[in-house]
Amino acid sequence: MSFSSNIGFDFSRFGTALRPLWGLDPQAIFLNHGSYGATPKTVLQAQSAWRERLEAQPVQFMGEVLPRALRAAAAELAHCVGAEPENLVFVENATSGVNAVLRSLQFQPGDEIAYTNQGYGAVRQAIQFVSAQSGSLPVEAQIPFPITEPEQVVAAFEAILTPQTRLAVLDHITSPTALIYPLPELISLCRERGIPVLVDGAHAPGTLPLALETLGADWYTGNAHKWLFAPKGCAFLWVAPHQQAHTHPTVISHGFGQGFLAEFDWVGTRDPSAWLAISAALEFIQGLGIDPIRQHNHTLMMQARQLLLERFGGIPPAPENMLGFMATLPLPSFWQQWRLDLPLPIRARQLHDDLWHRHRIEVPIIPFAEQLWVRISAQLYNHLAEYEQLALALERRPDGFAV
Repeated sequence: MSFSSNIGFDFSRFGTALRPLWGLDPQAIFLNHGSYGATPKTVLQAQSAWRERLEAQPVQFMGEVLPRALRAAAAELAHCVGAEPENLVFVENATSGVNAVLRSLQFQPGDEIAYTNQGYGAVRQAIQFVSAQSGSLPVEAQIPFPITEPEQVVAAFEAILTPQTRLAVLDHITSPTALIYPLPELISLCRERGIPVLVDGAHAPGTLPLALETLGADWYTGNAHKWLFAPKGCAFLWVAPHQQAHTHPTVISHGFGQGFLAEFDWVGTRDPSAWLAISAALEFIQGLGIDPIRQHNHTLMMQARQLLLERFGGIPPAPENMLGFMATLPLPSFWQQWRLDLPLPIRARQLHDDLWHRHRIEVPIIPFAEQLWVRISAQLYNHLAEYEQLALALERRPDGFAV
């Protein structure tokens, strides 16, 4: 999907008018929906109702109610992401989905796993773990950032593929840089070489329209707790039919050997209420309209990005057609020179904490490519004045900063 901002968009339905639908701290400026999401009150109420039903008769619920309810919820989510219900299972988060796939596959010494430098940290760690266990080699494509066009992603990834590449791990929307990768082109590149593809789509559901059955990937995992408004712990793993027989959950339980759905739908006693509440989350989206939500979030993000770039004197580090509801921007030069005696991740954490404790602004500070960046998110409860407050806070030079 290619976004385009609409400066004439009517924001009156959103922003402060909708903030009471969430339980967010009213004194906080929350510009970080991208990390963990924020679940509307009505969805949390639906989750509580499922928990109460479970606790009223746990044995009957787990044995009779849950199997049917879980498949019904999976069917609703599958319809939302363009999947067949029998190809989709619930997992707790996209990291769990990635691990399930990586630890199901058999790698040999000398095999290569291709991924990018902008991959999510936990996913990169999982690749390193599997490589160390198997003797395979993790091979990292260096995607430039700043970036001017999607073709740079394709060229950089193609450059690392070899006859030894046994798996490609691709982001749909990256975490540190917020880029929408040209996923169809990347998948086509891999398919031409017979390389299976695992997609980390953590940020994509809700942001982008998905058609998983025709995308061409072998595995696709995505979070519902971010841009689909589901409770924390609601995510999915889609697996192409030809890969299901050898794709297993990380916890092996009673369903082992009984098929893909049986293995993933039951791995032991756990709280399934986040998954079952997906119906309420999708109903919340339907009530507001997915197209107005997407238009609002992208337009607001672009306006906020422009505001910050003008205040910081920077240039856009990515084209608009590679951005959804988030944008990563360089911090002013004086922050780049602040406390060079400390490691970059510690500097990022200290600035993040300062923004929160001094200004009640929650926004991630990203240590990436030897620089400090700020990643903004735009959600229905946000409005432009909040990004103005962020600009004012970041314009404050770090003289006398308490360490």
